[in-house]
Amino acid sequence: MKRFSCLLALSALPALADTTYPGGRPVDCYCTDTSGSRIELGQTICLRVDGRIFTAQCQMSLNVPMWREIQPQCVSS
Repeated sequence: MKRFSCLLALSALPALADTTYPGGRPVDCYCTDTSGSRIELGQTICLRVDGRIFTAQCQMSLNVPMWREIQPQCVSS
């Protein structure tokens, strides 16, 4: 029983994500578009994937940059 309570206490600690490398240099996170151009976190673009066109935003998910659909279509100007 003693071993179980120690494991339970350790699992209650929050997992913190590092935003810098061990040397202190910041982690450089960004997305890329279909042509390989760099898109910064928070920026939105129009993506075409498998015949669908939608507005997507570069976001972080589980410490990985990814595209999240925020509108089912793109705004044209």
